[in-house]
This record gives sequence, structure tokens and C-alpha cells, in this order.
Amino acid sequence: MKKLLTVAVMLMTATPVAAADYRSRLPEDELIYFMLPDRFENGDRKNDLGGLKGDRLKTGYDPTHKGFYHGGDLKGLINRLDYLQGMGITAIWVAPIFKNKPVQGPSGQESAAYHGYWVTDFTQVDPHLGTNAEFKQLVDEAHRRGMKVYMDIIANHTADVIQYKGCAIQACGYRSIADYPYQRRGGATGVPINGGYKGDRDKSVENFAKLTNPNFAYEVEVPPAEKSVKVPAWLNDPIWYHNRGNSEWHGESTTYGDFSGLDDLMTENPRVVAGLIEVFGSWIDRFGVDGFRIDTAKHVNPEFWQAFVPAILQRAKARGIPNFHIFGEVYQDTMEPGTLAVHTRVDNYPAVLDFAFRAAALRTLAGGDGTEVWERLFFGDPLYEGGADKARQLPTFVSNHDAGRFSMFVRRAFPKASDEEVLDRVMLSHAMLLTLRGVPTIYSGDEQGFVSDEGDQGAREDMFPSKVAIYNDNRLLGTANTTAISNFDTAHPLYRLIATLGKVRAETPALRRGRQLTRASSQKAGLFAVSRFDPDTGKEVLLAFNTSTQVITQNVVVEVDSRNFTALAGQCAPHASAPGSIRITLPPLGYAVCAAR
Repeated sequence: MKKLLTVAVMLMTATPVAAADYRSRLPEDELIYFMLPDRFENGDRKNDLGGLKGDRLKTGYDPTHKGFYHGGDLKGLINRLDYLQGMGITAIWVAPIFKNKPVQGPSGQESAAYHGYWVTDFTQVDPHLGTNAEFKQLVDEAHRRGMKVYMDIIANHTADVIQYKGCAIQACGYRSIADYPYQRRGGATGVPINGGYKGDRDKSVENFAKLTNPNFAYEVEVPPAEKSVKVPAWLNDPIWYHNRGNSEWHGESTTYGDFSGLDDLMTENPRVVAGLIEVFGSWIDRFGVDGFRIDTAKHVNPEFWQAFVPAILQRAKARGIPNFHIFGEVYQDTMEPGTLAVHTRVDNYPAVLDFAFRAAALRTLAGGDGTEVWERLFFGDPLYEGGADKARQLPTFVSNHDAGRFSMFVRRAFPKASDEEVLDRVMLSHAMLLTLRGVPTIYSGDEQGFVSDEGDQGAREDMFPSKVAIYNDNRLLGTANTTAISNFDTAHPLYRLIATLGKVRAETPALRRGRQLTRASSQKAGLFAVSRFDPDTGKEVLLAFNTSTQVITQNVVVEVDSRNFTALAGQCAPHASAPGSIRITLPPLGYAVCAAR
């Protein structure tokens, strides 16, 4: 398989996308690359401290610690656009770039906001990452190359500023609406406040105008030094927050509780709805970004999204961006497309991150399940709003900056496997990612064979030379490198695989916009095959994958009119062996992309 791939790469390089065409591309046409700018490339060492003075608890900067800023920035990303374009990337999803509270956490457990999810100022770039002008430069330069830029945004919460009297913030348990009504201070039998407020089921401006006292569950207080730290200024008033303590991750607390102490916005309030539409819409107006990935989407009430999504899409169209892509993060570890699909039907999301795709890959390539798992996954596509056609807009992925890298799970599942087998499994997962339905999303570092130690901070390695010991002792795949040196190797086998299949995908409409039909699956590791069809001509492209470590030879159903085939990747029989049947032979952990002529 590797020899075939090498030959293919010699013949194929990533196809540059014409800059004039990028606005007309549909969401399913993209190949997305996700990175945390702080961990990607350091282009300007002068901003490493974010303009702050002091030790790491003041500046947030400590390149030796996995939980602090390391120095990557927007200028570094701009400098590496050639590297991304060479891989065939057409859309860059950047972790939140807004100004953050630099350090949070209880004494002795502090960490920094290098990831971008502790926002204080929604109107400017965090000084650790650069400036608004540099973000504009990034967007303009990407557009000049025909690449799109997706922002990561947060509507659920801001940084942890609001404190609750009488408890340490991380220990403030959730206080329910039943036990602590909005109309009482100190509990159900407490002192009357907020007279006339009917509860948040009545979402009128008049009703919420009667909610004036934020002390219904806890007595809130804001440290004097942080009373005006949030921008826009209206975010500094505690009345716009739930103030009920930490989420318990189930029931009512899922949408009303603080996310690990972060200030949970009262997104039922029409003032908050209008304010956040304006906040995030302004980034479309000013910078012309092409899409939003929305963090912690399931922790916000559906009515908020029902108002927010159409308003943002309209804002984008007015800016001349007809195919603005919005996808929400509905985090789950299980292969349950139904729970994802609900958010496209009820919340009005155009798309969600396809966590079920990741689960299927883990179960089959980093586990022992049969390939029928994939058939069951795609059987659920009609559940999404708009049906299987809209399922093609779901961003698919195998690695995640929260849960960990796919390679880590493969190594855990097969501790005795050789590095070559682990690499083959990871390569096969990316082959499936790049050819099956959905919008393939590559996590920064996967293309260089990174292998995480764990999720979260343990899966956020530096692409530039790292000083973090627990990153640098990792044994990477497909290279003798470690994370202690710069890892932008365009000859890495995973980089080459993505570039090769990214080109095939870009040049084959069936692999981007085509209907998908399952052809073969098994109750054990082995063959999984689907056909995808050109949306204009109906021409068939057969995809075949072998999840086992044995050679497979098997007949697969194809259309009767599909008589002659060309191999776009792997090896294909040149002719059907009988009307409606083709003989497929796949090496262990191999794949083939066969286009009917």
C-alpha cells in the first residue's frame, strides 16, 4: 500500500483552488484543518507574554508546561499557509482568537487560556496571538489563495469573573430553579425579589425587564479589578448570567449551570440574544470570515439558536458570503447519530460535528467491531434535518483536541502492534475520512504522526519545537522526529496521504456532493464498501476499505452500467467481472477508490 501511495504522490500534488471560486464552494466541498494558534507556529516572539508583565500566573506564558501559552500566533499561521495549501486544505478552522482572561483556576491548579475558551473581550484578538489587523491579514491572504477561514465562537459562557459568596468557585454546586426560584432570594422560602417575573419560558422583553436582581441562587460578587474587564460593556452586569453554580452535566443544569466555573450566559434573555448576534455578526462584517464552529452548543437553549443561526446566515449573505458554514459542537463519545441529528432539527443547526463518525472509526480501526458499524452509522443519515443530503455537510473527524488523537487509541487497543501496523490503521482512518460522506477535518499534528498521551492538554502538542517534556518523549508515527523539533514535513506519509486523497476528492464531485450507497459490510473486521454517485452525471465511484490484517478478495455489487473502472487510489479491476459485479482485492488495512468510466 505504501509503494502505491508513493507512486500516486509523485504523480499528484494538491490542486490549488482558484481564488475567484472560493465563495461559490458549498460546505461539503471543503477540506478543513483545525488548529490552536498558540500550538501551531510562533511567528512573533514579541507577543509571547501578551503585553503583560510578571511570572506565568500573570502572563500565562510558560512554554515548558502543557497548560500555559507556548507562543504560537496568527503571524505564524500566516507564514505556514503554503504548508496547509500544499496538503490540499481549503478551509482553516482556528480555535477562539478573542481576548481571554490569561490565567484561571484554584491556587496550585492554575492554567492559561492558550486554547481561547475563557473570553473577556469579544471584539479583539488576544494579544498573545496578535492583533485584529493580523487576523484581517490572515483572512485576506487565505482568500487570495482560495482558502476559507472559520472562527471558533462561544455563546454559552465567558471567562470566570463572577464569584459566589460563601464558596470557592470550583466547589459551588448547582442550585435548581425549583429550590431557588428567580422570585426569591435565599431559596423557595426566602425574601421576595424580581416581582412579576414569570420565568424564562416567557421570552418577551417585558418579562425579562422585571428580572433585576441576580441573587436568586447565590449572592454574586465581582472582584473590583474585574468589574469592567468584559467587552462589550453590557457583559459586565451579572444579571445577564444564570448564576446557579456548576453544571452537573445532566438535566436542567446542562443549560443553566456554569461550565466548570465559567460564567454561564442567560441565553434565554432577549438582550443576550441580540447582543451576541451583534458581537459575532460584527466579525463577519469587519473581516469577511466564512463560517463559525460553535463551542459547547448543547449547553445553550434551543430558542437561542433558532434566533441566532438565521440572523448570522442573513448577515453573511449581506456581506456577500452565500455559503457561510455553521456547525455546532455536540460532544459525545458514542455512535448515536440520533442525538446529533436532534440539534439540526430542534436547534436549527445547519450542521454539527460528526462525533458519531469518530466513534465508528474507533470501534472498527481502534477496536474489534465489524464493518457493519459503518453501515449502521450511515443508515442514520436521514435523521438529520434535510436528510442524507444535508448529512454531507457534517464535519467528520477522527482526532479531537478534547478527547485525544486517533493514533493514541489505536496504540491502546493494539499494544503489541508494530508501529507500521499502527500507522496503517491511522492512514486507513484518514482514507475513510477523506472519501466517505461529510466534510473531512484534520486536527493539527495528525498529518505529522503525533500521538497524544491523553485528551485535553495531553493532545495539544506544539507543531514548532516544543519544550514540554511529556510531549517530547512521545514516539511519533511515520517519522524519527519528536515534538522537540519543528514538524512541518511535507514528505511525511500522512501529509502525503492527505494531499493525494485531498486532490482526488477535489477533482471528483461524487466524493464531495455525491449520494452514498452501502455495498458491503461484515459482522467482523474486513470489507466495507460504498458507492458514491456524481451529482450531475450519475457516474459511480466505488470505495472499498479493508479493516482487517488479512488480504481480502471479494465480489462487490456495482451498477449494471458500470463496466470499466479507473483506479483513483489503490488498485482496481479494470472491468466488471459480470454485469453489476466487480472483483475487489485489498491488502491488509488497504483501500481502493475505483471510478466507473
